[in-house]
Amino acid sequence: MTVFGLGNPGARYMGTRHNAGFETVERIAARLGLKLRKRCFRLYRRAVSQSLVLVEPLTYMNRSGDVAAECIPPGDTVIVIVDQMDLPPGRIRIRRGGSSAGHNGLKSMIGAIGPEFIRVYIGTGRPAPGVSVSDHVLSRYSDEDRKLVDEAEERAADAVLRIAGGENLESVIQQANS
Repeated sequence: MTVFGLGNPGARYMGTRHNAGFETVERIAARLGLKLRKRCFRLYRRAVSQSLVLVEPLTYMNRSGDVAAECIPPGDTVIVIVDQMDLPPGRIRIRRGGSSAGHNGLKSMIGAIGPEFIRVYIGTGRPAPGVSVSDHVLSRYSDEDRKLVDEAEERAADAVLRIAGGENLESVIQQANS
């Protein structure tokens, strides 16, 4: 199973809404005692366990799919973890397949591997009136929202590990989405 956490590389983007995928993959790696290491001319960071390959594309969000072919064995189950501003901070949602819903990281992944992968969405909330989408997703959370998102990332990490452990996907989806 290959798990992609989508985000943007570099200190400038650490802790921003758009990096919820990176943060969740890092939580999974920490739980498994793994260290993400730069690979393939520094195009991505990867950690490998017995049941999971964890990947953080370092190509920026809009080009996340560029490293997919390099990282995904044929026939492998793929999970992509991304931020979702249509969900309030603290909520997660899991589904299999679907469209990009305007998310550029998902557009890139779909273009590279097709739409039939599992998506784990971390709610980051909508922008305030007058704030552009790009400014919103590249902003940091309020203290209250940060706490909610930290909890959501922990639940998302739990869900991914349950799926990797062989738990029925529909059961995990139902519990996460309730």
